[in-house]
Amino acid sequence: MTHVFFLQAFNQQLLQFLPLVGVFVVMYFFMIRPQQKKQKEQLLFKDSLKAGDKVVTIGGLHGKITEIKGDTITLDVDRGTKLTFEKTSISAEMSKKVMAAAE
Repeated sequence: MTHVFFLQAFNQQLLQFLPLVGVFVVMYFFMIRPQQKKQKEQLLFKDSLKAGDKVVTIGGLHGKITEIKGDTITLDVDRGTKLTFEKTSISAEMSKKVMAAAE
């Protein structure tokens, strides 16, 4: 008889714990997983940059990549004006956006 009471108490505790597990599962699929995918895409984007690409920095400066050395990029922003930035400061590649908009 006491087994029945213990099983009922265990089932009630399990049912109370289940919504908390559900919240974590939903949070993982709606918040954590998309952020991981976005970080992976950003890393692939930074690695795919090459000389000659037209890019925009996070500050809104437009330029053409002339040189890449490790984690730094040199941009030609005007005739003969070259500025050096960190790779992480590049936010978008304009040549791909222009081609996608034309199609």
